[in-house]
Amino acid sequence: MPKQKTHSSTKKRFWLTGTGKVNRAHGGKNHKAETKNRKRKRNLRQTTLVSSTQESTVKSMMPYKK
Repeated sequence: MPKQKTHSSTKKRFWLTGTGKVNRAHGGKNHKAETKNRKRKRNLRQTTLVSSTQESTVKSMMPYKK
């Protein structure tokens, strides 16, 4: 059986935690930054987990990450 291909944009945007959950960065940090307040921009720097409904989809696009 042939190997599966890893989705290129998925491997650049998501990574797995030690417990197997999927991490992602927040969007919206670059465009129109002067209209966002300081607290909002600071909170956008932090990472967050992918929702549980999308987690299996993202994991299926990265078949060889454990």
